[in-house]
This record gives sequence, structure tokens and C-alpha cells, in this order.
Amino acid sequence: MRTNTGLWWLLSAFFLLVGVLYTGWNLLENWAAAVEANPDGNAWIYFTDSVEWVGTVALVFTAFMGALIAFYVGKVHKAQQGELPEDILTADIDDGDPELGEFSPWSWWPIVLAFSAALGMIGLAVGVWLMPIGIAVFVVAIVGWVYEYYRGHFAR
Repeated sequence: MRTNTGLWWLLSAFFLLVGVLYTGWNLLENWAAAVEANPDGNAWIYFTDSVEWVGTVALVFTAFMGALIAFYVGKVHKAQQGELPEDILTADIDDGDPELGEFSPWSWWPIVLAFSAALGMIGLAVGVWLMPIGIAVFVVAIVGWVYEYYRGHFAR
């Protein structure tokens, strides 16, 4: 986790640097265009109307997001009081937690859930008429008509 924290801080610094460079380059380019377009000295009015801030805001917020993740991962690493087996290069697979949950490789349940989520997102983007279909597929998946442990040979 220490490496992850360092990588996230590095990524945050990179996006902040790129955001500053992007903003500076944008301002210089727009100032040059404003001076060329208005040789009479009113370049400042044209310059203030033509600055593009979307890229600057996106890059700076990406840097803030990276800093937020780095801070969180650093706090979690500090709170766990020691290295996890996954973070030690000489650790074996058996040193970690052996119980990772129960998942059958033959199960259709995750595919149906992913399909319902995809239909829901497409319904938001394309047409609202797809949302009820996505919700219906989601209900089918949640009720368990495709979840093997609630029916047949695997029922408990």
C-alpha cells in the first residue's frame, strides 16, 4: 500500500503540473491570438472572452481526485499497523486470507447483473424506454431465477 500511496501522489502531482502548463499555454496562445486580432490595443477585451477553462478545471479536479485517493490509501495503510501479505514480495499465496468468497465459475448470475446494469445505463443515455427493461432484468437476477444456489441440485 505504501507503493500505491506514492503512485497516487505522483499521479496527482503530474496532473496538477499538466493543469498548470495547460492553463499557461492556453493563456499565452489566446493572448497572441487576441493581439493579432485586435492591433488597435483592445486585445484585453477579446482575450477575456476567448479563454477556455474546461481543460484546466478537468485537470485540476483530476489532481484533487488523485490526492484524495492517495490520502485515503495512506490513512488505511497507517491504520492497518503493518504490511499485508499482498504487499510483501516474499509472501506466499497461502499467507493471505484463504476465504475470498463463494463464486461458482458456471454461474450466469454476474452476467445477468452486468447486462441489467448495462441496459439501465443505456436507458439513461439513449432512451428512457430501456430503463424498465433493465429494471426487469435486474429483478430477475436478484430474485434468483438465474442464481444456481437457490434451485435444483445446488439448493440449500
